[in-house]
Amino acid sequence: LLKIASEVPELAHNKGFEQAVKKGTYDRWAIDMTAQFGRKGVPQARHLHILITGGQRALEALLPGSCAALTEAGAHRLDLPRDLLTRTPTGWPRRFDERRHHTLSVTRPVLDAVVTERARAAFADSATRVAVREATEVVGLTGDADRVTGVRIRPRDGGAPHTLTAGLVVDASGRSSRAPRWYAELGLTAPQEEIVDTGLGYATRQYRPGPGRAPDTGVNVPNWPGSPRGGCYLPVEDGVWMLTLAGMRGDHPPTEPEGFLAYSATVGDPYLHSLVSGAEPLTPVHGFHDTRNRRRRYERSGASPRGFLVLGDAHCTFNPVYGQGMSVAALGARALRDTLERTGGLLPDTATTVQREVAAVTDPAWVAAVGADLPYLRDAEEKRSAGERLTSWYLDRLAARAAVDPVVGAAFRDVFCLTAPLPRLFSPRIAARTVLLPRRPALPAPPTVAEAV
Repeated sequence: LLKIASEVPELAHNKGFEQAVKKGTYDRWAIDMTAQFGRKGVPQARHLHILITGGQRALEALLPGSCAALTEAGAHRLDLPRDLLTRTPTGWPRRFDERRHHTLSVTRPVLDAVVTERARAAFADSATRVAVREATEVVGLTGDADRVTGVRIRPRDGGAPHTLTAGLVVDASGRSSRAPRWYAELGLTAPQEEIVDTGLGYATRQYRPGPGRAPDTGVNVPNWPGSPRGGCYLPVEDGVWMLTLAGMRGDHPPTEPEGFLAYSATVGDPYLHSLVSGAEPLTPVHGFHDTRNRRRRYERSGASPRGFLVLGDAHCTFNPVYGQGMSVAALGARALRDTLERTGGLLPDTATTVQREVAAVTDPAWVAAVGADLPYLRDAEEKRSAGERLTSWYLDRLAARAAVDPVVGAAFRDVFCLTAPLPRLFSPRIAARTVLLPRRPALPAPPTVAEAV
């Protein structure tokens, strides 16, 4: 997450600070697709963005009415699993009408415009004094190895740097964060970094289905071992659908139109290709290859100075195909807000306390993303212990069960949507249904009718 993570930390300060300081580049936004997709600092702007339940709840806590505003602006609400069918290695899932979780599917320009408007409206109704510096970049931190006291900024079009002092500096500058370099300038060791990289790359194109040709549901055919190519096809605004294709270990989809369409016929189920083969292409094909899972351990004892907090992709990036980044960033910002409300304002150890909270809300998404990606690494068996392999076997079996069992499926979606902790998947009831009950076959074709549960 890039821009969204830099908006929501402001709201954590809204009730208790005279000035909020953000890190990053700030431009003016309007829902203008050409300008938005070309804006510097949003490398995934041309690709699909989804916001899952946990992220929606966090965003609503910070910016009430945001989710309704997104749907009014054209974002699609997809109930899970009724409105988004995810193919499994053994077949298609049952289409349970749970009405328990949903995801919002939206383009980046609409997302930026809505969140920016809601944030600015929140401050307009507040006594908090906020300065937004546009076309400005942060070039370093001020302070020392014990405490950060502010940032050095300069205009992006040139000029001398100058200093802004702050009681708390929040780095929400995204996956290109320069905090490790700034740590070195303060005499600090860069935080420990964990990376899991499958070499995945993906590409996206927008389509308009022909009259009467739009599918009833979004479709997701993920990569899995033995089928390294995958894709998803989801609705966004104005009757437009986005097709994203992805390949592991360097087997990336072409960005040339004919090759891109041909690649869609090679994913794990022909249904996806059948949906787009007659649709009208609206845009060029755009690729993206920096899909590493990377976590920097700023929360560990002695890793960070006081007065400095890292949120969003600056702290932890996920393989984007799992759709977790925005939600984790919003949960981190809510952790900041909750801590400030609980303590009555900024304390000397606020950054340290919140960084640990951020790590805690990040852990479930990290475990899920890394656990899903490890099987694709060539030397994964060498890296994993017997216990890790057993856990992987269990989670594979659980995922297959979740596709056909409403009880296991509900628990699986609670964890995936970041509304329940990971141990929920290992509870006695879920474990018994996963391991002891006989396997149910998945469906041979996408279901056309939803099932009440």
